[in-house]
Amino acid sequence: MLAALDWSWYNLEVFVIYRGGYFMHPYLFFIGNFPIRAYGLILMSAILLAILVAYFFARQDGRWHHHILDFGLYCGFAGIIGARLWDVFFFYWHYYKDHLLEIPFVFQFLIVIQFGVVAGILVGYWYTKRHHIDTWAFADIVAAPALIIGQAIGRMANVMNGDAFGHPTGGDFGILYKADSLARRVYGDQPLWPAEIWESQLDIVIFVLLLGMRTLNHAKGQVFALYVMLYSLLRFFLEFLRGDYVDLTIGLKSAQLSSLFFFMIALSCFLWVGYKENKLPVGPWSIADEITPEFSAPKKKKKSNNQN
Repeated sequence: MLAALDWSWYNLEVFVIYRGGYFMHPYLFFIGNFPIRAYGLILMSAILLAILVAYFFARQDGRWHHHILDFGLYCGFAGIIGARLWDVFFFYWHYYKDHLLEIPFVFQFLIVIQFGVVAGILVGYWYTKRHHIDTWAFADIVAAPALIIGQAIGRMANVMNGDAFGHPTGGDFGILYKADSLARRVYGDQPLWPAEIWESQLDIVIFVLLLGMRTLNHAKGQVFALYVMLYSLLRFFLEFLRGDYVDLTIGLKSAQLSSLFFFMIALSCFLWVGYKENKLPVGPWSIADEITPEFSAPKKKKKSNNQN
C-alpha cells in the first residue's frame, strides 16, 4: 500500500514563493494513478469543522445539540449540490452540455458560493420546521457562526484548486497558479490579486463580529441577518478584484447584483424583527427602557376588598 503512494516533494508541495507570488498545487498526493485533491479534502474539512462549531454553540446553549450532525450533513451537501448546479446551468452550460458526465466533478469551476449558502439555508429551514426547532433562535446561536467558519475554510479549497481567482495585480506581487489551472490558462504567468485569500481572512473577522453581536440585547433573528449583510458587503467589494469571470450587467457582476439583493433582504429583516420585538437593532438596552413614566400606560388600581 505504501509503495503505491507517490510521496514526492513535488506532489506534497502546497505552495512556494515565486516572484513575489504563490504557485499553488491542487494535489496533495497520489494513490497509484488516483489523485487526492486538496480541494475535496479541504471542502469536507470545512463542512466537518462547521459542524463542530455548530455543536459547540448548541451544546453551550443547552438545546438542539443532538440535531447538529444530521443538520450539518444535510445543509453541507445541499450547499455543494446547489452551488454546483447553479454553476453548471447558469455559468458553464455551454461547456457541460457536451460533457454531461463531468457535472458531478465539483472541483471544476465551483465558484457560486452564494447560491450554495442559499441552498443550505433552505434545507436548514426545512429541517428546523420538520423537527419543531425555533428557526430564528437556531439561526442566531448556531447557524450564522458555523456558516461563516465553513465559508472561511472552504475558500482555501478554491486557492488550492486555482479557481475563484483575482485579476492581474499589474506588479510583481500576487498569486501564481499551477500551469494547468484555469487561472493560469486565462492570465498566463501574471501575478493575480489574492481575492479568495482575503475573503477567507475577512470571514474570520465577520465570525468575531457575530460573536460580539450575540453579547448585545438583540431581537431574535438579527444575528443571522447581520451575517448575511456583512458577507454580502464583503463579497460585493471583493468582486472588483475577482478575475475568474467578467460578465457585467449595468456595470456590475452577477455576484455583486445578488449581493445587493441579499443585503437589502437581510437589512429589511434586521429592522423588521427589531421593530417587531420592540427593541433597537443593536445596543445593550431596549426601546422599552427609554419610555418615560409620563408616556407609559396608567396602571390599574386594585379594588379594595374593604368597601366603606
